[in-house]
Amino acid sequence: MAIVEFIGDLPVQDPPEEEFSAADLTWTKFGTAEHHDDAALIPYDRVDEFIIGEGSNLECPTRFHIERGRKRKMGSLKEYKDDEYLEYRMYWCSFGPENYGEGGSILPSRRYRLNTRNRAARPQSMRGCTCNFVVKRLYARPSLALIIYHERRHVNKSGFVCHGPLDRDAIGPGAKTVPYICNEIQQQTMSMIYLGIPEENILEKHIEGIQRYCGSNAKVNSLASQYVHKLGMIIKRSTHELDLDDQASIRMWVERNKKSIFIYQDTSEKDSFILGIQTEWQLQQMIRFGHCSLIAADSTFGIKRLKYPLCTLLVFDSRQHALPVAWVITRSFAKPDVSKWMKALLDRARSVEPGWKISGFLIDDAAAETDPIRDIFCCPILFSLWRVRRSWLRNIVKKCNNIEVQREIFKRLGNIVYGIWGGNGTLGALEELTQEFVDQTAFMEYFKSSWVPKIEMWLSTMRSLPLASQEASGAIEAYHVKMKVKLFDDSHLGALQRVDWLVHKLTTELHSSYWLDRYADECDSFQNVKEEYIASTSWHRALQIPDSAVSLDDKDHLYAKVLSQKDSSTVHLVWNPGSEFSFCDCAWSMQGNLCKHIIKVNMICESRQGYQPSMSFQSFKELLMSLLKKPMDDSVALDQSMAWTMQMFDQIRKLVEVTSSNDIGTVVNNLPLQWVSKKGRTGVGKPSTSLALPSGSIDTNRAAAARKKNRKRKRLSRLR
Repeated sequence: MAIVEFIGDLPVQDPPEEEFSAADLTWTKFGTAEHHDDAALIPYDRVDEFIIGEGSNLECPTRFHIERGRKRKMGSLKEYKDDEYLEYRMYWCSFGPENYGEGGSILPSRRYRLNTRNRAARPQSMRGCTCNFVVKRLYARPSLALIIYHERRHVNKSGFVCHGPLDRDAIGPGAKTVPYICNEIQQQTMSMIYLGIPEENILEKHIEGIQRYCGSNAKVNSLASQYVHKLGMIIKRSTHELDLDDQASIRMWVERNKKSIFIYQDTSEKDSFILGIQTEWQLQQMIRFGHCSLIAADSTFGIKRLKYPLCTLLVFDSRQHALPVAWVITRSFAKPDVSKWMKALLDRARSVEPGWKISGFLIDDAAAETDPIRDIFCCPILFSLWRVRRSWLRNIVKKCNNIEVQREIFKRLGNIVYGIWGGNGTLGALEELTQEFVDQTAFMEYFKSSWVPKIEMWLSTMRSLPLASQEASGAIEAYHVKMKVKLFDDSHLGALQRVDWLVHKLTTELHSSYWLDRYADECDSFQNVKEEYIASTSWHRALQIPDSAVSLDDKDHLYAKVLSQKDSSTVHLVWNPGSEFSFCDCAWSMQGNLCKHIIKVNMICESRQGYQPSMSFQSFKELLMSLLKKPMDDSVALDQSMAWTMQMFDQIRKLVEVTSSNDIGTVVNNLPLQWVSKKGRTGVGKPSTSLALPSGSIDTNRAAAARKKNRKRKRLSRLR
């Protein structure tokens, strides 16, 4: 077969099938005589259909993941060849190539041992498959994609088929009837087992999944039943104690789960214990939902009950629910240690997506170190009130018996917080609160010992940082409550001082719960799970309450009434409406939570006269006013304020456009294309030109120019 050296000689192929594979394309040898690969040219907008079709190969069904990727901006290259890329993606079969089976019969990537004499091909085994290809979106022709196949066969380094029905090591002569179980099906089955769903229901869903690949027959159903039963027994018999010594047990867990660790620092005389956990699925969700969006921290969880406090990093998914994407277990909040794990987390994300960045970081602890966030993530910092509000309300309800006293104390504390913008002095307000409620001995002792010494620090943080919205605070609180239920179960109270137990609970039950929630929502399956997931935050529950169910006290603005949707004879009273420190008499609010009735009342109060604005809106307003008041003359400070204001105005305008549009496609089509490159280059892109010379001279000159260009790039890289 002739070797083609120029992309212009390749024909553009556009198969008529909705999904197509390599078998539907005509492949051409592309490159030089010394090095060449199979290549084909297709429309760029059909790349996803090719990847789906290629993964549906009956002989070797699989999925392809992005091993690495790079992007460039249009116009970033001054000169370029015809095969230069705008976007570069390397796709690799999910059965490789991280390990090739070294280290014994139990592969390191397996989280458990399959108690069987024969090894079935499973994606988590990473069986060393070398099948991979590259997709280049061409710089000179952005509407086309060049596919370069480095290895089209699903074989290992020895040249043997390593997965699928043709794999001799699968289950001997019955390999053709072994059901294909992809990562998605296996994770679904494991999640259902961890959540305690009956085995009959698990088996039904498991069979539905594998029938997409191998059809339905009695043999497949029998093997599926054995698989589900065996996996259930393995999970039920698994234990968090890999060693009697907790520290040794953690070392063993880290050694076996390196792919789920982004930082590990053992305890020593100089260093504090740090363990950063992030599964591959969590990494995908962080890149997907965290890019150009917000990350929030639920910090210092279990600081009194666990051996080491737990910090959770959260992103807000497509429904604005808080989704855990990383867990950090450490007792150290020192700036160097915080910088270590933050930098390790960012480096891991950018190793997959080089241009990944966030727009803001939400903190809930006034004592948290903010310098590492600004230095590493280079983004604004927001403060969420949910932890302060929850702590105050829980202790007021617990230590004060009279409900009228409860709501009045809570209102006074809210007034102190609202007073950060020009209100009465904090010391005077605290002294007045102490004198007026001197008979509430239990609460006042708690407040004086726990909050009075540090309340100025908290109020200063609220004054200096923008405040997060009630929706964000409610989402973080919903995650906190769910995690508390999962971890502080009475049956596990004896294990709270073991780190291996905490790691086991996080990576099994809690991880599986959120995975199944997202899967049910995106695939529109498990309707009961999906409905519970959608209604898991007070904000979404508040949206189900009609406006007609809320009645306000328009005269004195003291309270609001909310008619219960479950029992029409029940009415909930919300005192101090319009404030984050509203007090509701429902059971959920009396546990210290931000309830749906308060959120619904505050939604309605936003459009009514006479009610104070939310603290997040007030914070935003104060920020704009400070920008307006900052320049004292016609100086550079005026230019900076104008630039910041216009940037914020543009972002708000785009947000309003997205939220108010009925057709999201119209908004997307109006957005400019932006390509992010790992190494940016300056200059105006223009095609290279050459004189009309004989073909031999052209090749010689082109090779010499390429060598000269490479030497120049190497010199520049050394200077950088």
